[in-house]
Amino acid sequence: MYKILPGFITSVALVLSMSACADGNGSATAADVPKNDTTPVETKEPNTNYKPAFAGQTRIAGVKTKTAYQGKVLTSELNAPWGIVSMPDGRFLITEKKGQMRIATADGKLSDPITGIPAVVYRSQGGLLGLTIDPDFTKNRMVYWVFSEGISGGNVTAVAKGRLSNDEKTIENATVIYRALPAYKGTLHYGGRILFDKSGNLVVSTGERSDLETRPQAQWLSSALGKVVRITKDGKPAAGNPFANDPNAKPEIFSYGHRNVQGLAWHPVTGELWENEFGPRGGDEVNLVKIGKNYGWPSITYGIEYGGGRISGGKTQEQGMEQPVYYWDPVVSPSGMTFYSGNAIPEWKNNLFIACLSGSHIARLVIVNNKVVGEERLLSKEGQRFRDITQGRDGALYAISEGGRLYRIGK
Repeated sequence: MYKILPGFITSVALVLSMSACADGNGSATAADVPKNDTTPVETKEPNTNYKPAFAGQTRIAGVKTKTAYQGKVLTSELNAPWGIVSMPDGRFLITEKKGQMRIATADGKLSDPITGIPAVVYRSQGGLLGLTIDPDFTKNRMVYWVFSEGISGGNVTAVAKGRLSNDEKTIENATVIYRALPAYKGTLHYGGRILFDKSGNLVVSTGERSDLETRPQAQWLSSALGKVVRITKDGKPAAGNPFANDPNAKPEIFSYGHRNVQGLAWHPVTGELWENEFGPRGGDEVNLVKIGKNYGWPSITYGIEYGGGRISGGKTQEQGMEQPVYYWDPVVSPSGMTFYSGNAIPEWKNNLFIACLSGSHIARLVIVNNKVVGEERLLSKEGQRFRDITQGRDGALYAISEGGRLYRIGK
């Protein structure tokens, strides 16, 4: 069994007590801290004997939602959905991996497939991936999405934009605005999430394409693989990016040293960017993304090779490289995520909800002062590989699964 480090309970208690002092700039108050702590929700043996860098970095105490809620299946007719975003009128725009979008009403009625989307490389992990809508969508009806695109030399993580037609049957004037270069003849680790920041720029995650050949490029500033990039609506590097004045760096890079980021979310109180990324065998991570920082892959990791070997000699810490706020071993395969900012279930306020694939659940993380202080697993009895999650206009959470389901999670 996993052994809790000396001082673990004391340290967690300290984190909890500190929350009573959190002000408007903090992520919680004393009332937000769960009082029903139990043993960790993870009971399986870890793959490694690596020690966390600090207490509470993994296998935190479990919590349980006290408010009555339900997870209701609204439809099972989606075809391998990958991304979901709330529309201003309460409906949802959803990508299907094979290369089409659908609109779903809040009661689960689906539109016909939306046409006009550029061809995707639909193989293995490739396809039509994450999406977002313009902050001025009600006026311009613009949609932005990520997909795997075939180009000379292989395929890339690409970003495109287009206008949803008035009759909602097609995407008009679809245009590819960004490609994460170099291209590679592989079919894994595209990243694929996309968000708008407060300044109207796009934040996009890329993968390092998995293979030993490309893996080191996560550390290269001359490569867009294994990065979080920040670009304009036209795909140009956004102003204020950290390496804009480095002639040897890609000017679109915001952070680097990532493996395969499939979750991006803004904290509703602090406004900070959070991400999650897949580890190898163990070492799935949740990170607080800071501009210009190095998140370590593959130089440091809490996971091991799929064959069992150590990565980079088994190093988990390195000066100048960021530690994950939280990690899982064994993996849960975290994908899309969102912070809850609704009022329907007050105990969920500012909690992070993550759609987990191999974990077959929605992970709820309670975060206080940028530390995870509690973990819960929702809908684990559904047997679904959850791919993405968003908050609806009604204050409930809506999640999609690879099995084609759309869930409403709330009161």
